[in-house]
Amino acid sequence: MQALTSFVLAAFCAYVGAWYFGAVEGNFALLLFLATVVTGVYWLAERFYFLPQRQQAAAALEAQALKRNEELGKLGIARVDGDVAQAKKNILAQPWWLDWTAGLFPVIIGVFILRSFLFEPFKIPSGSMIPTLLVGDLILVNKFHYGIRLPVLNTKLTQGTPPARGDVMVFRYPPKPSLDYIKRVVGVPGDEVAYLNKRLSINGKPLETNALPEFFDEDAMRYFKQFEEGLGDKKHRLLNDDARPAFVPGADEFEFKANCRYSVEGVVCKVPEGHYFMMGDNRDNSLDSRYWGFVPDKNIVGRAFFVWMNFGNLKRIGSFN
Repeated sequence: MQALTSFVLAAFCAYVGAWYFGAVEGNFALLLFLATVVTGVYWLAERFYFLPQRQQAAAALEAQALKRNEELGKLGIARVDGDVAQAKKNILAQPWWLDWTAGLFPVIIGVFILRSFLFEPFKIPSGSMIPTLLVGDLILVNKFHYGIRLPVLNTKLTQGTPPARGDVMVFRYPPKPSLDYIKRVVGVPGDEVAYLNKRLSINGKPLETNALPEFFDEDAMRYFKQFEEGLGDKKHRLLNDDARPAFVPGADEFEFKANCRYSVEGVVCKVPEGHYFMMGDNRDNSLDSRYWGFVPDKNIVGRAFFVWMNFGNLKRIGSFN
């Protein structure tokens, strides 16, 4: 078992190392699932096989020591060299290969359940959701709001609440599902979404916008026009960059692209069934559905709702739309 465990741990470390250095495309959900299964098998083996064996060996040692003491007592020898208690402790102690497998199982399964079915943490890596979310924000994502899904397979077990316009949602990037993206839900199935001349309309109705004081982006070291926009029953802030054109440059080929019409003014798309149209709040600095298409329901990860930490600005902690 020591050799097998050494091989398993070495394979795990090799995979993580290859992932870190970019040699393979990592899948943390799969890695966590496999770690849970493997450590779970070791935990069961420890609980029902290895531990009883060690307990039997310790009991046999204790019985042997008692018998020997009785025999020596008959011979008038009262003091016997040897520490039976320490020997029992050594026998009952878990070997290293069980410490690193069965011993970690309670922690790993706790993380697996929490991350897969309840809440998952993410870090905001880019400025596409400024001013709602800033680079470096550490956020929590509700994994059950849109329905509970099986990890790895992503099969939906419960329906949950359908995504609504205005929700900030984490999803698997359609062109490369191993990457997680975060954007705002702008269009739901059946909607006609128009983004023309930097104004958003849903089903032919322009959204109400109000001008706000300009926003200073500390990373870009410049000011951007800021607006408040009402999307459904929610209001959120967004940025526009006058230096960027209204048209969508370099849109990719994607499924249902025939549902979209591109022009010098922008884009108009009809959202197909089972899909969603996503946009970043930093409208002119966001790679979103205007460029790579619609997000299918199977790619949904969860609803983002809370900034739990930003080490550069503790005032960022709190809920958001």
